[in-house]
Amino acid sequence: MLIFGVIGYFMRKISLEGAPLVLAFVIGPLLENALRLSLIKSNGSFSIFFTRPISATCLIMALALLLISFFPWFRPPGAALEKEDAV
Repeated sequence: MLIFGVIGYFMRKISLEGAPLVLAFVIGPLLENALRLSLIKSNGSFSIFFTRPISATCLIMALALLLISFFPWFRPPGAALEKEDAV
């Protein structure tokens, strides 16, 4: 508990949210098992993720969201507001 308290303290100091870290710890092992099973079913080929319609759609949407975050002209007009310091 002390280690996670120290990690949480430093995350607050550099303004990082804790929810994504907790989500990664919870969902990470589930996703790893699902990836392993998919690769076993496809004999180790990653093409299963691009040839299936649902997974291909999810990958395209994830790629689009990633690209949108890099290009500021795609963002909505109010998204560039700076957060006020809560000191």
